[in-house]
Amino acid sequence: MNERFRYTGGFTLIELMIVVAIIGILAMLAIPRFMQASTKTKQSEAKLILKQIYVNQRAYKQASVTNSYFTTGEVASSANPFAFSEIWVEIMDGCLYQFTIAAGADNFVATATGNIDDDPVEDVWTMNEDGDLINVSDDVLLP
Repeated sequence: MNERFRYTGGFTLIELMIVVAIIGILAMLAIPRFMQASTKTKQSEAKLILKQIYVNQRAYKQASVTNSYFTTGEVASSANPFAFSEIWVEIMDGCLYQFTIAAGADNFVATATGNIDDDPVEDVWTMNEDGDLINVSDDVLLP
């Protein structure tokens, strides 16, 4: 038998290129979904802290002599973690959002603002005295 035509049991270049193309297509579909899921997970940080502000604002109003909500002109963030210490809210290191509170005697709006995926769009969430959580500006861009 001729030594040149003997089968050695390996893969051909065409077979390897097909596998590389399939892996490329799967990565093209999976990476944007992963990034979107990762960004949605980061949004839960804002929702959690806004819920904490809501609960503590209600407790603060109940305990307040003037029967009003807590308000401050300060911005709470990881750089200023104790801005809301009067309502028992502390912002942890590495927090991606900045928080503000605008309040009157009978109402308040707590706002969380952050850029969680390094694009020009900021993610903005608000929560009011009724506990209504609203996504004013969504930083998660759907494909």
